[in-house]
Amino acid sequence: MKDLLDRDSAIPLYTQIETVLREMLATREWKSGQKIPSESILQTQFGVSRMTVRGVLNMLADEGLLHRVPGKGTFVTETKIATRSPAYQGIRQQLEDRGYSTETEMLSFELVRAPEKVRAFFEIPEGQHVYEITRRRFLENTPVTIHRAWVRSDLAPGLDRFDVADRQLCEVLSTEYALNVKNTDEALEVVRATETQAELLQCEPGDPLLLLTDQLRDAQGRPFEYTKLYMKGDRMKLEFHFES
Repeated sequence: MKDLLDRDSAIPLYTQIETVLREMLATREWKSGQKIPSESILQTQFGVSRMTVRGVLNMLADEGLLHRVPGKGTFVTETKIATRSPAYQGIRQQLEDRGYSTETEMLSFELVRAPEKVRAFFEIPEGQHVYEITRRRFLENTPVTIHRAWVRSDLAPGLDRFDVADRQLCEVLSTEYALNVKNTDEALEVVRATETQAELLQCEPGDPLLLLTDQLRDAQGRPFEYTKLYMKGDRMKLEFHFES
């Protein structure tokens, strides 16, 4: 890397090193999540002081391009995948439309007594059963989201006949039961991963997750789906668009 620096240039060496490292990040020579060489190795490769290298790395870390893990080293920050709320279009469809390879794993699909919040939204009697569907979604073979949905069984009888891992749940409800979303109430918050969620998403218990809660009604005003979508905060982000 010494050959990449022009020591006779008026451009400071730290600026030249910054340019080289930014190029390595832009061209993915240093890939997302990869551990980069240590300060001492980069110092030797560039033929500069360790303080110069540290200053450049600190600047890139401040911008969020790199992140340091105490005792382990410096890593390339994983790029966050931007999606819109599922109320606009299913997450899976959004990812596949952008060229990502996805896979959905069915974790559970059963009739259960509606939890209190779900029962209150559905406006159904205590003890009435609803479908509870839990799925895990993979992006490029890495788990990124957990989808937990409750659907009114009286509005979608026999829903468990359909493969909602291969097909999107919203598509099945629309096509097979004419349950199309007309109104959506959403809540977005940050939560900490439980031990079970951490195991499913291959992260640490207590790591931040984005939790998007959707309550869906059809054109007749009937509440038919209550969904909790857990997303890895270091891989996913939500974008919103408003017009006035």
